[in-house]
Amino acid sequence: MSRDDPAPDPQRFPPPPPAEQERMVEAILFAAAEPMSAREIAARLPAGCDAAEALRALRARYEGRGVQLARAGDAWAFRTAADLGFLMQESVVESRRLSRAATETLAIIAYHQPVTRAEIEEIRGVAVSRGTLDQLIELGWVRIGRRRQTPGRPVTFVVTEVFLDHFGLESARDLPGLAELRAAGLLDSRPPGEGLAPGLFDGETDEETGGQAEDLFESE
Repeated sequence: MSRDDPAPDPQRFPPPPPAEQERMVEAILFAAAEPMSAREIAARLPAGCDAAEALRALRARYEGRGVQLARAGDAWAFRTAADLGFLMQESVVESRRLSRAATETLAIIAYHQPVTRAEIEEIRGVAVSRGTLDQLIELGWVRIGRRRQTPGRPVTFVVTEVFLDHFGLESARDLPGLAELRAAGLLDSRPPGEGLAPGLFDGETDEETGGQAEDLFESE
């Protein structure tokens, strides 16, 4: 093409039909090692493709099947249908339970995000070890959010898409109620007491566990 030749006309190269776009998105997600956002998917598609529409169509097509297209925050990934999880039990290598201090801290962040360390301590009624927060961040379930525009500009903490994906949630709005958490053994079921969050987050302090990495999980 010479310098005098006109620029290529985009209309001469229309995007693939919707069904083909859907197939492309399906292939991208099957090959992905991690959940992908619509923007990341769109970056791999030909010009003019509608990644959001292809994701909606693909999700509808997999509805009710053994493998389903799940959304966690802004990310998408194929996951085994929740009611078929029992078929995968033999592939579980290790099961570890968060310590009570870590579970309470994680629950506060999930339900009150964005939340500062001081606010976590106010809700729990005890000091929060830096080790507990560091380990939740290393686990990939918590990340640092925006700083508050208040004196000292403290950082806030929020849950991540990894957390949402692990628990099969589309957003933090889908978190179960406190009664469901107690029934699942994730929160203390003792009678309510006094304080900002009565009966839910009192008891064990991070100082009692020393805030060490090995205290993040309890032994089975």
